[in-house]
Amino acid sequence: MSNFADFSDEQLVSAFRGGDERAGEQLLVRYKNKVLAVARRFFIVGGDTEDLVQEGMCGLYSAMTGYGGGVSFASYAHACIKNRIIDAVKRAHNNKNCALNGSSPLAEDGEGVAGGGFSPEEILIGTEAADELDGVMKNTLSALEYGALRMYIDGAATGEISAALGISYKQTDNALVRAKHKMRGALNM
Repeated sequence: MSNFADFSDEQLVSAFRGGDERAGEQLLVRYKNKVLAVARRFFIVGGDTEDLVQEGMCGLYSAMTGYGGGVSFASYAHACIKNRIIDAVKRAHNNKNCALNGSSPLAEDGEGVAGGGFSPEEILIGTEAADELDGVMKNTLSALEYGALRMYIDGAATGEISAALGISYKQTDNALVRAKHKMRGALNM
């Protein structure tokens, strides 16, 4: 096990769990840019992106220790990283003394909110709206369509979604097209 660059993510996880710290270091290096990409989708008033990068790296480490197969490690790691960062942002809004106080998610287009971020009321309304939309998606879409659209919304590319769901690129593309069409109808857009 000398050249970890040739190992798959799953092989690196296995080696890391077997006690090889170098395999863990390789995974951390391999996913550093992915963590940074997720962290950049959020903005911290009075802080910096590095705080969220650290949270994301903790999420990656949790993925390395908690991965159980079933989906690709890349998909599992992405979910763990994103969830850890989102939890940090939520904690920041709930705890005025937290180092991440005042953080706000960026808009999907990557632009931050000018002039101090969102008020707690706006965050609560946004969270409720997101939960409501997720409920509409679950009730409107098939399991495949829901999974594909959920991953797409989270920033996964069609190829990544195909690999995670174990279906062809064309099947994934078709599921996304159907899901978008159904959601337009459900939301009367």
